[in-house]
Amino acid sequence: MPKIANVDMAAGWDGPEGDHWAEHAERYAVASQRHWDRLLAVVPVPHDASALDIGCGTGRSTRDVARLASSGSALGLDLSSSMLKRAREVAAAEGLENVQFEQADVQVHPFEPARYDLAISAFGAMFFADPTAAFSNVMRALRPGGELALLSWRELARNEWLTALRDALAVGRQLPEPPSGLPGPFGLADAGQVSGVLSAAGFADIRFEEVNEPVEFGADAGDAFAFMKTLGMTKGLIEALDADGEERALDALQQTIVQHATGQGVLFDSSAWLIRARAPGR
Repeated sequence: MPKIANVDMAAGWDGPEGDHWAEHAERYAVASQRHWDRLLAVVPVPHDASALDIGCGTGRSTRDVARLASSGSALGLDLSSSMLKRAREVAAAEGLENVQFEQADVQVHPFEPARYDLAISAFGAMFFADPTAAFSNVMRALRPGGELALLSWRELARNEWLTALRDALAVGRQLPEPPSGLPGPFGLADAGQVSGVLSAAGFADIRFEEVNEPVEFGADAGDAFAFMKTLGMTKGLIEALDADGEERALDALQQTIVQHATGQGVLFDSSAWLIRARAPGR
């Protein structure tokens, strides 16, 4: 068992939440595919790169980078054993031999110093209890001049995929907002705070680019509703309701989904940061 410092996040991700992501890996990959494509379009991955994927989940990002680093390698790290199992199965089925996956807490993982040319994360680095410790550890694992490239959600108000779902499921309640800057979806939402964390971790040339792309939840309204009603967030927001309230909330969610159905799928607006920085050196 790996050393775990981020105990609260490990309890969720190496449990029901991680199991759900593993079961619905393809859907989650499609949801943020447009954001991931933007990162790959601007972040160079040399053919001989040694890459680290932080919070790799079921490994879509790790496998894509491994294919680009055809003469190099990619290591995906995550807290979830079930997602990593799925990642290994898919990599094996695709015949990828330059990719590995390991269960680990990036805050305390004993990386080989100056081992990697590139560290990436596709919405997997927002959950650190101690982000300065985590990014300091990543910085030590990078070679001089190595690049860090992260996708992370901006604040709640800019993410319709969350506000619309919350509004539908509130059924008249005033719901508490998830905090910014704490472990969770908005852990890296505040650019000023994140810049301070990365600077304290030793990174230089810190840059933020807006990525405003839709999140896709299904091919059509029925497909999207079948998925979205199973989300941990959906279940969490309706668990305190009685049977009538739950029915009204799910009806409202279904109506919201219908309103967002397009010829390209069920799409909700979103806004993320593409955060880039470098380890000092070359």
